[in-house]
Amino acid sequence: MPNEKLQIDAFAMEIGDVADADLEQLHALSISVGWPHRSEDWQFLREVGKGVVATDEIGRIMSSAMWFSHSAELATIGMVITSPRLQTQGTGLWLMEYALKDMGGVNLRLNATRAAQRLYLSLGFKPEKTVYQCQGIVTHPPTDLPPSGELRAITDSDLAAAVALDAAAFGVARTGLLEKLFQCSKGYGLFRDSRLVAFALCRPFGRGHVVGPVVASNDQDAMSVVAPNIRDHEGQFLRLDTHFEAGEFALLVVRSGLAVFDTVLTMSLGKSLADFTSDEADAPVTYALVSQTLG
Repeated sequence: MPNEKLQIDAFAMEIGDVADADLEQLHALSISVGWPHRSEDWQFLREVGKGVVATDEIGRIMSSAMWFSHSAELATIGMVITSPRLQTQGTGLWLMEYALKDMGGVNLRLNATRAAQRLYLSLGFKPEKTVYQCQGIVTHPPTDLPPSGELRAITDSDLAAAVALDAAAFGVARTGLLEKLFQCSKGYGLFRDSRLVAFALCRPFGRGHVVGPVVASNDQDAMSVVAPNIRDHEGQFLRLDTHFEAGEFALLVVRSGLAVFDTVLTMSLGKSLADFTSDEADAPVTYALVSQTLG
């Protein structure tokens, strides 16, 4: 990690590796901007990605940025956080420029808060789609959704099929990430003629659990695999991030108690979302993101 410094007012900021950063300080940083990430969530991200932090002269973490290489073609950026008292001082831009240099021109994707959109636009990112952050206490889990196929819990033996289905929807194979998600998630898959056609994973995150990714070719299949995860968490806090604002899937999510809490904007640098996905009618689609950080 290069010994790079940035002068902020009367003190200097220094770049360090997020892998060496104190987890409790990282947790405190995300809490300072109202993000729900636990120390365990930070640790998961450190195991699947790279990143940097900016520390002040006495070692306090004041800013962060992470990036996740899913393939030679595509990476996602996330956890770009700056302490509220430094948000107008250029620290975020400094770390983003470092991240872009490290990734060396690969196609990029991120989900930007309203406050960060101007920064990403200045770096050449293009707006793509709105992400609807749906969350709340599950109050009305769906009960009348007979699946059109065999619905069952997925196991490690289904990993390869899930990776292939996710790759068709996301645009590249995220083998390493899916392997990690299978270790910490409970999931359901929909099978026809012994072939996986839709799946949903659910894992601990933030205030409770998050459902994602959800991959299916149509609303009905997506609802079939999400419904049991919602039922499993009746009376508990659940979150789901989706590009779908309308339609049967979106209506199911909201009716279950997961209201739209906030929105962010998916942005890309290089190839667009459309360049990575199929426009065929029955092509798999990402109905819910792994997370805003991971896409």
